Amino acid sequence: MNKIWYPYAQHATMILPWVVASAQGVELRLEDDSVLIDAISSWWSTIHGYNHPELNHALTDQLSRMAHVMLGGLTHQAVQQLATKLVEITPHGLAHVFFSDSGSVGCEVAMKMALQYQINLGKHAKKQFIALRHGYHGDTLGVMSLGTDDDAMHQLYKKIVFPQFFVTAGDVDQLQQCLESYHDQIAAMIVEPLMQGAGGFLLHSPDYLNQAKQLCDKYDILLIFDEVATGFGRTGTLFAADQCDFTPDIMVLGKALTAGYMGHAATLATEAVFNVFYSHDFSKSLMHGPTFMGNPLACAVALKSIEIFFREDYLIKIARIESQLRSLLVSCQSFSSVKAVRVKGAMAVIEFNSCSHLKGVQEFAKSYGVWLRPFDRFLYTMPPYIISDFALSQIMDCMISWCERCE
Repeated sequence: MNKIWYPYAQHATMILPWVVASAQGVELRLEDDSVLIDAISSWWSTIHGYNHPELNHALTDQLSRMAHVMLGGLTHQAVQQLATKLVEITPHGLAHVFFSDSGSVGCEVAMKMALQYQINLGKHAKKQFIALRHGYHGDTLGVMSLGTDDDAMHQLYKKIVFPQFFVTAGDVDQLQQCLESYHDQIAAMIVEPLMQGAGGFLLHSPDYLNQAKQLCDKYDILLIFDEVATGFGRTGTLFAADQCDFTPDIMVLGKALTAGYMGHAATLATEAVFNVFYSHDFSKSLMHGPTFMGNPLACAVALKSIEIFFREDYLIKIARIESQLRSLLVSCQSFSSVKAVRVKGAMAVIEFNSCSHLKGVQEFAKSYGVWLRPFDRFLYTMPPYIISDFALSQIMDCMISWCERCE
């Protein structure tokens, strides 16, 4: 009997996972010698592909010095360099970096920062959040409260998580009405900027976010950008925030931060936020400290990943990917089983009218030499940025052929 408790799975009915023997570039080699193009970058993280020699060397070089040291009372060169680099490349004004070990925890840290920010200012009634419908910020208890009732993954917990306020992305009037009525209760607004990932890859505009920021400032509400999925190029710019006219008060990074080599996240805050915690009063300190925050191995590989991203002009690669995705998937709009097709940066999704249209698609994709993992009604790709035109065409051919099969 399998001893692993797999995620998002009913073990009584699930198909046994395919066993990966090795991985190289954009390809996964299974134990049965099948070779599959990874169309989803191992949950959107392996932006440089697998077994990258420079990333491998950065990891082993750091390993020869130390694998881990706690960040409480100690520090090290790799974490200092990564914090400096992140402040340098993120939107101007983000000045301080708090590290943690996953995107979910990074968002939990952002929530705690926002709540304590208001408490430290004496605004104790501001203890709730406003979030977007169809949002997803992780699976831990605090961030589960930021998902709406239509979030199938977290429905069982809706009666025990903290009550929050929800608005629809793009509807500025709805947001304004909510803030006018409840601003005295709201500590912060949190959004996945431009692209809502696990909620169905829904898109909204920078203009909506610009107006949201103006409203948040008006009512003394912090704005948090959850860029765990959108950060490091996925929406076409280095960060989704780069397409907006402002700097968020808090920003969370994860996934591609370490190029899929290990779990790590960063929660960045502006000087204005940090200064509310800066005091001779110890009770105003942020009381959070993951054991593996600032892990030297994670920091070393993140630094090398960022270096490669800039050196190899990845934004040009992403623009090429986006152009190819748009040109190849436009035909899918005409299929009767398809509700919508959306493309943004290095992301494309085909939304079907029903989840029943995706039954059997993984086995079908394997026959095309492609690894896809759809969910609900959504068949999507978020490929590694190093993917060739030929390999990307193979993914698109697979997705289009599945649409044809559904007719």
